[in-house]
Amino acid sequence: MNSTKTWSGRFNEPVSELVKKYTGSIDFDKRLAQWDIQGSLAHAQMLCQAGVLSGEDLAAIERGMAEILAEIEAGRLQWSLDLEDVHMNIERRLTDKIGDAGKRLHTGRSRNDQVATDIRLWLRDQINIIQTLIQSLQTALLDLAEQHAETVMPGFTHLQVAQPVSFGHHMLAYVEMLGRDYERMADCRRRVNRMPLGAAALAGTTYPVRREVTAELLGFEQICQNSLDAVSDRDFAVEFTAAASLVMIHLSRLSEELILWMSPRFSFIDIADRFCTGSSIMPQKKNPDVPELVRGKSGRVIGHLIGLITLMKSQPLAYNKDNQEDKEPLFDTADTLIDTLRIYADMMRGVSVKPENMRAAVMQGFATATDLADYLVKKGMPFRDSHEVVARAVRHADEAGVDLSQLPLAVLQGFSSLISEDVYQVLTPEGSLNARNHLGGTSPEQVRFQTARWRRLLADAQAV
Repeated sequence: MNSTKTWSGRFNEPVSELVKKYTGSIDFDKRLAQWDIQGSLAHAQMLCQAGVLSGEDLAAIERGMAEILAEIEAGRLQWSLDLEDVHMNIERRLTDKIGDAGKRLHTGRSRNDQVATDIRLWLRDQINIIQTLIQSLQTALLDLAEQHAETVMPGFTHLQVAQPVSFGHHMLAYVEMLGRDYERMADCRRRVNRMPLGAAALAGTTYPVRREVTAELLGFEQICQNSLDAVSDRDFAVEFTAAASLVMIHLSRLSEELILWMSPRFSFIDIADRFCTGSSIMPQKKNPDVPELVRGKSGRVIGHLIGLITLMKSQPLAYNKDNQEDKEPLFDTADTLIDTLRIYADMMRGVSVKPENMRAAVMQGFATATDLADYLVKKGMPFRDSHEVVARAVRHADEAGVDLSQLPLAVLQGFSSLISEDVYQVLTPEGSLNARNHLGGTSPEQVRFQTARWRRLLADAQAV
């Protein structure tokens, strides 16, 4: 009989080596060791307060766990596939060190509520890191926005030149997206931060556990109120992966723009050499590998989201072995997002802007056509009529190969007698920006206002 299994007394033959490899999780869940020990120590303290463990047992458990944590951090702990997972590896090592006191630690809990607790503790810490990194990226974008509040670039719809915007305003759009990403992470964290421990296998425990004590020791804000739900659902993991997917989608969109802007066809920006690679055959190449990989890794994270949703969709209550498959996609999602945010903030600090090329592009697409239409409306013409007038003027300018601002006044007046010399003030890109001086607009004054606003918001968040 395979006596290494804690449950082997029920069986007449040992588990096959193939099944061990297929069902074991120690190769990936050992990364939960720090949080498994944290949860075990809180559980032991609670059992001692409840009179289930003696003070001597608690002291031995605390001493043994400190030694095990040191072994793990030094890379000296030998992980065993025979012991299946991180929980049993640590428990066996503890028992080897302190004897029966280690065997008493599992009183009043199950690996079902233990693993649910470990994952929540780990994920809570990962969200903390992610929130800090989101703010770091926002700061890098704010620095660019502030520096380029007056830098004119074409705003696009359908990837066609639409209206002039400032490059600073464009960067602030991503600051806003990341702000919502931060809020989603904070909201998700509140639901992650609920304690399953005490639910035991599925029905609770007959021991006089004090779950509120354990929750306070572990910093949980709430306690899972139904034992079946506590051990069986992973909606918090799905929610986190959904929030992570949205962050990656936002960064993928920015990556697509950086890739386009760095192309010689645009030549709006350059990315520092340390974030790019060359070609093995074409010596002139400078490839934007980091944003390209971010664009690709977004699909990886979205795939993990779909995988987790699929994992949960047909499970009956309560715990099922299926849930062992929650960890690898969850771990990889957090790792990918953290690595991406960290490198992205650094990369954005290495972006150099080419204002002259951006302005030249604005002049190629009749970007101030709407400004001319608005000018005529302010002179008394109905908007639908002004739209038609300007469309004819654009067609004429296009055929002449010039911008609207380059058409002589007499030509412009041929489309409408309402046009006078002051029209050229609104036909410049700078005039277009300055005219949009309202909350949320693209004027340099509004860009500076929003930049200052976001700096205050970030400072307040970091001070909490």
